[in-house]
Amino acid sequence: MKIAIGCDEAAYKLKIEIMKHLEKREDIEIIDFGANQGEAVLYPNVAKEVAEAISRGEFERGILMCGTGIGMSMTANKVPGIRAAVCHDPFSTERSRKSNDAQIMCMGERVIGVELAKYLVDIWLSCNFEGGGSGPKVERIKEIDREYHKS
Repeated sequence: MKIAIGCDEAAYKLKIEIMKHLEKREDIEIIDFGANQGEAVLYPNVAKEVAEAISRGEFERGILMCGTGIGMSMTANKVPGIRAAVCHDPFSTERSRKSNDAQIMCMGERVIGVELAKYLVDIWLSCNFEGGGSGPKVERIKEIDREYHKS
């Protein structure tokens, strides 16, 4: 699985720990969209780059981190076709994939610790969209997205 990862300066340490965690897996390829150590960035720029790359089909999933995860999620969700979810607990993390088919998980370094973040990443990567009763709901999300993003 090819994963795009990005952060702002508020979550640089968390990003590095998540990258180390994922590099142990042979089935994962990670591409880092920044920020780099000591680099101040506008998190919306990082979120936009990652979300656009996923929207173009260059990556299967993305992980975005900032202080809370909220700003990254809000920005990523502006990109047509993207479903980004803030994931700070196991249940919501699982449901973001199984029920909502989220392609991007967002986390906040100021909200959760490193070990929980690694655990949530593992949950998120192990889950797939189940469809079922959630299928029509996700399709409706896509319809609404297309209504507002007509070419």
